[in-house]
Amino acid sequence: MGLTWYWSRRGFLSSLAMAASTLLMSRRSSAANRAEPGDTRLSGFGQSGNPYEELGVTTVINAQGTMTMLGGSLIRPEVEVVMAQASRHFVSIPELEEAAGQRIAEMLKLPEGSSALVTSGAAAAMQSGLAGILTGDNENLIKQLPDLTGMKSEVIIQKSHRNPFDHQLRATGVKLIEIETRDELRMAVSERTAMMHFTNFANEAGQIKVDEWAKLAKEYKLPCFNDAAADTPPVSHLWDYIHIGYDLVAFSGGKAMRGPQCAGLLIGRKDLVRYALLNNSPHEDTLGRGQKVGKEEILGMIKALELYLNEDHDARSKEWQERLELISREITQIPGVSTSFFTPDIANHVPHMQITWDARIRWTPQQVAQLLRNSRPSIVIGGGEGKPGLAMNSFMLQPGEDQIVAERLSQILRDHSA
Repeated sequence: MGLTWYWSRRGFLSSLAMAASTLLMSRRSSAANRAEPGDTRLSGFGQSGNPYEELGVTTVINAQGTMTMLGGSLIRPEVEVVMAQASRHFVSIPELEEAAGQRIAEMLKLPEGSSALVTSGAAAAMQSGLAGILTGDNENLIKQLPDLTGMKSEVIIQKSHRNPFDHQLRATGVKLIEIETRDELRMAVSERTAMMHFTNFANEAGQIKVDEWAKLAKEYKLPCFNDAAADTPPVSHLWDYIHIGYDLVAFSGGKAMRGPQCAGLLIGRKDLVRYALLNNSPHEDTLGRGQKVGKEEILGMIKALELYLNEDHDARSKEWQERLELISREITQIPGVSTSFFTPDIANHVPHMQITWDARIRWTPQQVAQLLRNSRPSIVIGGGEGKPGLAMNSFMLQPGEDQIVAERLSQILRDHSA
């Protein structure tokens, strides 16, 4: 049908009817042997329904959260459908990125003059965002990175905000200038300063908080960037920081939004977003050429965002809390085991449960976590989030997995109790 439509639209049906018919029959025959999403006729690799097992790779029950090491989150079925639709067409990637960015800005009701860029993750958004600030739309400077000759070369960051992710900033060639106080910030600003960078999850650790950092950047007439990768929920964070005054903000698409794992969002000033794209794939001879994001991920990210914005967030949080309470009821029947609940103020802002026990349980939290990991099915649970015992959340658990976790953890604790 698709081929018949193609030819009739161009007025060739009458003269090429026989050829079109032959090709169409051939295409239908080929389609009968080609697997579509959900097609049970798949043969060869994947025919078992679990290609991970075919490779000898263990799948896990994820009670730790949206960790990149575990594959982030599970994309929604609707996102899979849109990505499959995207895979069946060719398109200009720069044109698609610009259109997608405009749609995302409208969905988030960002201020006039804002846009967005779908990147290959929040880390890529950080690198390309800074690269765009350094180069603007100067083609020679774009090709020159990370050689900063003729460009600004320093980024100011609070010492308590340093973390492994700022490697993406350093990859542009800049020097990170660490400060702690407002006076140190004032003294650090110079003609070499390209940007002020803020790590959102470290907000409480630094002397200068998230809103003041943006105000100071405006005072010094410097662009400011907020790495808010894992900081949804709450959903309002998707627009809060732009309204506070940040010029660029990075989010991971493969965490709570449940978009493609290899997708992220860079949102902010339209000119800076455009410069970031010029420093990124598909443009060649750029620092970000290796940070390719496909047409499938771009459209998948739009759909994931649409679904996330329309979700009943209160109902979801209640569901996550109920899963934890089910596990708690099971394991607290064991003498010496206790639980408590908390929600981090920022980053993975979802219900968590702390699990502790006294000397009646002979094994350490690390040993119990390893036993869970070695179980079948394998269960991954987090450390104590800076507290004693084990910590877990349930927002990446699938239906019924809370009961599996409860039963297996209860068995392990009973087996190793005095």
